[in-house]
Amino acid sequence: MNLSFRQLRVFTEVARHGSVQRAAATLHITPPAVSMQIKELESQVGLRLFDREKRRLSLSTAGEYFLVHARKLLGAHKEAEDAMARFQRLDRGQLTLGFVSTAKYFLLRLLARFHDEHPGVELRLRVTHNREHLLRLLQGGEIDLAVMGRPPREIETRAEAFAAHPLVFAAPAGHPLTHEPHLPARVLVAHRLLIREAGSGTRAAMEEFFAAQQLAPTAAMEIASNETLKQAVIAGFGVGLLSLHTIGLEIRGGLLHVLDIAGTPLMRSWFIAHMQSRLLSPAAEAFRYFILEHGEAYLAAQDAALLREDTPASA
Repeated sequence: MNLSFRQLRVFTEVARHGSVQRAAATLHITPPAVSMQIKELESQVGLRLFDREKRRLSLSTAGEYFLVHARKLLGAHKEAEDAMARFQRLDRGQLTLGFVSTAKYFLLRLLARFHDEHPGVELRLRVTHNREHLLRLLQGGEIDLAVMGRPPREIETRAEAFAAHPLVFAAPAGHPLTHEPHLPARVLVAHRLLIREAGSGTRAAMEEFFAAQQLAPTAAMEIASNETLKQAVIAGFGVGLLSLHTIGLEIRGGLLHVLDIAGTPLMRSWFIAHMQSRLLSPAAEAFRYFILEHGEAYLAAQDAALLREDTPASA
């Protein structure tokens, strides 16, 4: 087969979006050019790679198998480019960063600082609500680095902690526990508790906390999104365990208050991870060094300021 990497890139984008139009927008080419590349690729392969139903495209069985190999070929091509860039010692190139949605509340500001120092680096971001999806992107070579709250054990990566990640119990304005100092954990049992879905890192941290306290509170509602959980707390549905990094604006605006519960904040860590089997490009290596050097001090200053603003003594 006389395939081109351009055809493979077009194919993987159409497979990801299920749409010629959206793939064309991502690749900055016209929809007819995308359709032509797919047609030529199917001619080279000799098989239909997509099932077409109205405007929606879905991978055929052959297409699903071919996608695995296409990603491997594109990953190998990127590794070759990165290796040559290392010899050139260039502080430019492309960085594709994946991260869980919770990280967007601080990571974009750090990325802006990084880009000021490294204007030659082109940034591409992949944000996901699903940790498993992030791991698939990392394993498939679709991202260079991943920022996440739990280091992966499912795949062989190098995961380095770069900053503390505090989780706090938050309540809406006017809640009876707001501004009460030095509360024991057992007071939460008498109040409606909002929790994340099973498998969530926040849910696991909360369950460990209550188990250590020998408490078994009843959940009033289970919510599968950090942002939705935050909005539910603001709306008055109950108390929730939230990342301090996601509620800065709400604390400053008086919409949420951090409860002074003994044993909290629950301290976790943020990690920067990459596949052990792949060499990082100069751009990715530069960002890795940047976040390991600056991430902890930046977030520690933000966290300290928020907790000072919302302590019971300041009420």
